[in-house]
Amino acid sequence: MAKATVEAPSNIAFVKYWGVEDLDRAIPRAPSLSMTLRRCASRTTVAFTPDSSDGDTVLMADAEGSLHPANDGFAQPVMKHLNRLRAWAERSGSFRVATQNSFPAAAGLGSSASGFAALTLAALRALDTWPDAATRSALARQSGSGSAARSVLGGYVAWPHGDNHAAEPIAPPTHWDLRDVIAVVETEPKPVSSRQGHQRAPSSPFYEQRLSHLPERMQIARTSIEARDFDRLGPLIETEGIELHLITMSSEPPIFYWKPATLKVLEVVRAMRSDGLAAYATMDAGANVHVICPPQDEPEVAARLNAMNDVHMVIRDGIGPGPTTKVEDLF
Repeated sequence: MAKATVEAPSNIAFVKYWGVEDLDRAIPRAPSLSMTLRRCASRTTVAFTPDSSDGDTVLMADAEGSLHPANDGFAQPVMKHLNRLRAWAERSGSFRVATQNSFPAAAGLGSSASGFAALTLAALRALDTWPDAATRSALARQSGSGSAARSVLGGYVAWPHGDNHAAEPIAPPTHWDLRDVIAVVETEPKPVSSRQGHQRAPSSPFYEQRLSHLPERMQIARTSIEARDFDRLGPLIETEGIELHLITMSSEPPIFYWKPATLKVLEVVRAMRSDGLAAYATMDAGANVHVICPPQDEPEVAARLNAMNDVHMVIRDGIGPGPTTKVEDLF
């Protein structure tokens, strides 16, 4: 038996990936660009027993580290991805998997990205194979969580659309220290999954127009990161976050991820800027709000969000170096 453990972080997209050409293989219709986080992460241990016919086992670790069988809704996509990786490596045998999140799952905070990135990388190590970064990214994407293609890398990451299925680093984490202060207003799983949202996206009458803007926005995001120009990057981040939800709300049937508290946080962020703080908000497919800011404004941003009655918790995160193996096994 070979065993490996990987901790992979979530990421927050500055330019959003929404809508797919192929749902099962998560081939995106739109390019995206993200910042890999540091604290919000999934830790996954994978053991592989060659030539075993015992079948795969998927476990979840609670906050204390105790292991429990995963429910079918969680286990089935994991086992499906393990089958892909086994076939890619041309190996036979059984997997035992355990995973643990450091942040709320299925709440629009990127837990599928971090989870499937960690699963992919740990399984590859347990299979005693380690392909190049582009292949690792493409394999993570095949899990069905497209954002996992970005979470296998650290720093600032771009993911092209169409035939190029691998993400690519555009700047290391040392290039620019940005912070992500997350206002958690909803900890329960969202009512409509991202997978369903991707399916509905093209039904929005605004979807094709959104796609036409993305090449220019990708270029603005890249050049702003290269120049460390937050005055230019910030408004783009907020526009993208709002526009994603414009698409979800105008899809057929519409999807309303925002909660009343989401709007209250957005109002507070606008007030922060009026008071001279450099802070811009973005949201993935969920109610929770990521507030991107430079390090000097992070304490005040966090304090103002913590003071809100509608905010359950505040997670202070920021740019990170990507996955690591320097973590303890879960079993």
